[in-house]
Amino acid sequence: MGKRLLLMLFYAVATNCLFAGNPLDPFIFPKAEVLNDYTTRIPFKLIDHLIVVEAELLGKKGNFIIDTGSETLILNKVHFKAFDPYYKKSKETSGVIDLVDNPLEKQLKEFVIQNLTLTNKTSDVIDLSHIEISKKMNLLGIIGYNILKDYEVFIDMYLNQITLSKVDTKGNKLDTKVYLEKIVDSIDFKLNKHTIVLETFVDQYKVNFGLDTAAEYNQLNKSSNRKILKFFHPTRRLKLTGASGKEIEVLAGKLQRVKLSETIMFAPMATVLTNLNKMNEAFGTSLDGILGYEFFKQKRTIINYQKEKLYFVNYPLIQQ
Repeated sequence: MGKRLLLMLFYAVATNCLFAGNPLDPFIFPKAEVLNDYTTRIPFKLIDHLIVVEAELLGKKGNFIIDTGSETLILNKVHFKAFDPYYKKSKETSGVIDLVDNPLEKQLKEFVIQNLTLTNKTSDVIDLSHIEISKKMNLLGIIGYNILKDYEVFIDMYLNQITLSKVDTKGNKLDTKVYLEKIVDSIDFKLNKHTIVLETFVDQYKVNFGLDTAAEYNQLNKSSNRKILKFFHPTRRLKLTGASGKEIEVLAGKLQRVKLSETIMFAPMATVLTNLNKMNEAFGTSLDGILGYEFFKQKRTIINYQKEKLYFVNYPLIQQ
C-alpha cells in the first residue's frame, strides 16, 4: 500500500438554524499574540502538510485545521456528542472524493479570538475520527471561510504563524500598521461562494485553480487538456482519503511551469492527478485543479476576501 495521503477539502453548505440550547463558551486561541484590538497572530504547527492551530471551545482544548476550502467552522462530532440534541440536519457536505451525507449544523452564539469577538457563526458537525487516526492527532475541528472572511489573513510558512487583521466591508484593514514585511506583488482572484479561484497558467495555457490551505498536495483534474497534462510528470501512486474516509488510488508527481503572472512563478510542485468532476458539480465550479500546501510553501501569502486579492511577501535572503 502506498503512503496515505489526506487532502482536506470540505465544501459545507450552510442553512439558517437557531441554537436551542444554552449560550456557548467563547472560542479561544490560548497561544495567540494580541497586537491590538484588530490584529492577532496565531502560531501554527504542520502535521504532515496540514496547518494546525491550538484552540479551546466548550471547555475542550485541541487542534483545529485552517481550511480555506471549507465554508464553515466544522466541529468533530467525536468530541461534541453531548450537544447532539441541539443540532439540526443541514444539506450535504461535498469532498474531493465523495459526499458526506447528513452533516449536523449548529449556530455558535460567540466565537472569540482572544479579544476579537465574532457572533452568530454557523458550524457543521461531522465525524472526523478517521482524520485523527490517520494523522495521529487530537482534532476538534476545522476553521473555514465563515470565520476567516472578516480578516486579512497572512499565512506565513517562514514563521509558522497566521496573522488575522480585521477589515471593514471594503476590505480595508482597521489596523494600518500590521506587517513589518514589505508586500512585493499581488494578484486578483474571483470568489465563487467561498472558493478562491485563481486564473493560473501552466506554461502558456490558462487554467482555473482553487486555492485551499488544507490541500496537502496540489491537485490536477485528470480530464484537463492534454497540452496541460504533458507538464505533469508522474512518479508514483498514492492512496487518497476523502472526507468520509473512502480511499482511491491516484498518480502523484510534479507539475511544472506554473505561474500566476510574469512575475509570480513557481518551482515544480508536488501534485496528484485526480477526478475533480464531482467536486465541481457539487459546488458549481469549473476548476482545473487545486493549489495547496505546495503553493504556500513557496509564497508567503496574504488573503483579502473582501477585495478578492492575494498579496505576497518575500522569504528573507539567506546569508552565505
